[in-house]
Order: sequence, then C-alpha cells, then structure tokens
Amino acid sequence: MYVYDVDWHALLLLIPCAFVTFVLSFLIGHFLAEPLRLLVNKVKAYRAGASVDFTPDGRLHEADELSEAMGALVKKLESQSADLTRENRRQSEFVSDVAHELRTPLTAIRGNAEMLQDPDLPPSLREKFTAIIVSESERLSRLVNDLLTLQRIENDANPANEMKRVNLRAIAADVIDALHPILVEREANVEIVGEAPDVLGNSDRLKEALTNLVENASRFIDPGGHIVIDLCGLHGNSVIQVKDDGTGFGDIDPNLLFDRFYRADTSRARNTGGTGLGLSIVKSIVEAHDGTVEAVNMPQGGACFIIAIPSVE
Repeated sequence: MYVYDVDWHALLLLIPCAFVTFVLSFLIGHFLAEPLRLLVNKVKAYRAGASVDFTPDGRLHEADELSEAMGALVKKLESQSADLTRENRRQSEFVSDVAHELRTPLTAIRGNAEMLQDPDLPPSLREKFTAIIVSESERLSRLVNDLLTLQRIENDANPANEMKRVNLRAIAADVIDALHPILVEREANVEIVGEAPDVLGNSDRLKEALTNLVENASRFIDPGGHIVIDLCGLHGNSVIQVKDDGTGFGDIDPNLLFDRFYRADTSRARNTGGTGLGLSIVKSIVEAHDGTVEAVNMPQGGACFIIAIPSVE
C-alpha cells in the first residue's frame, strides 16, 4: 500500500494563484463584454424608437468597428426613410395637381355639352360651345401625353443603353424644321448661332427637351419676336441657350418654373395651350444626361433657358 505525501506548501501557493487567475479572468471577461452589452442596449433602444448615438467609445476595437457599422446602417436607414417620405409626399401632391388640372377642362366640356342639349340654342352659340369642347378635349390630350412622357422618362431604368454621340447643332436644326409651321403661325424669327461639342445622349430625348423650350418661347413673344438658340462649349460642358425677347418670367424664383404644373401666368399659359409640364419634362431629360438646366431673365428683356451637358472628349 502506497502513501502519498502532500506538499502542503505548494498547495497553499496554488490556491491564491487560482483565485487571482479567476479574478483576472472575470475582470477581463467583464471588460470585453461590457462594450458589447452597451451596444446591444443601444440597438434595443433604437428599435424602441429612441434616438441613439452609435459613436465608438474607444474601449474595444471590435466593438468600435461594430458601432461604426451600426451607425452607418442607421444613417442609411434614416436617409432612405426620409427619401421615401419625400417621394410619398411628392406623389400625393402630384396626384392632387393632376386632379386639379383635369377638373378645369372636364368642367368646361361638361358645361358646354349640357348647353348643347338645349334644342332652342341658336346656331352661333352651338358652334361656339362645340369649339370650346374641341379645344378643351385637345388640351386634355396634350396633358395626358405630357404625363405619359414624364412617366416614361423618369421610369427609364437603363437610359445609358440608348446613348450615342450627338451633334447639338443638328438637333437644333431638326427642332426648328419640326416646329416650322407653328413658328410661322406665331410669326417667330428663330436662328441658331455658335457651335457646341458633341455630347453622349439620346437624340430623341434631346430633341424633345429643345422642342419644349423653343415652343414655350414662341408662346410668350410678340408677333415678329425673336428666338435665338445659342450653342457653345464651357468648362467641359456643351451649353445650349434658348433666348427670347418676350416679357420674361417676372420676379419669381427661377427654380419654380421646373416644378410640375407651375405657371408664371396661369391664365395666359392656359390660353396659349400650356399644360404646365413642358419644363418639368425638360428638367427630367437633362438630368438623365447628367446635365443641368436653369432659367434667367435677360437684362434687355425676355427669358433665357440654359442647358449644360457634359461634352464628349
């Protein structure tokens, strides 16, 4: 039978060492877990709707990286939420604006149609009411077409697939040729001056944008007035300026002109056939080409609309 001798001195030294090791492990574990526990509490608070700051506190590198990632995610979510709110508000306003714009011609059509039901109506009035119905119907058609155009431009997921090298002077010449009957009817004198570098773009869309600007200018000049399409290159951009010698757009914020259904002079625009969407279409087309569009009043009178699109090297 063997008898083991116990080294009590070694045992007495081992117990405090083990205790110290346990305490140190507990403290280290607590130090490592505390930043993560605080981060978990922040996430819970954020989910509950509180405003939380995810700025790293510098106590643990891994926890700091996780805090930075959470902070970036929160900012992205808040940005997306704000964008969604703005989009919902914009759509709601758009629907309201469309309903308002449709109400006027529909009311006119219905009112004049009811007048035509009178069997004793004189022929002269019958002809007048019929002409109003036709005119308002044509305005409704233009409004619907402009709405469809705007939707098509804004929903185009792959505009780059239709891009090619485009000569802007050729675009301007085609626009003038297409608008020739209208320009002659309104006694508008139009000329193209200058040259601009080619751009990468969709020729049909660019023609549509320039057509809207020229046709819009022809509405607000006097008979015999002038429209100038001025082309140039500036700071890596190809610039198109459509200038007229009309009355300009008055003392208003030029940016408002590109809002949907905005009219500087509502009654005058309706009388000349405007739908209030032409400049919005221009803006959408230009922005789809990574360009900008702005409007200014000319010092000598009249308005100037300026399109700038990056030039092709």
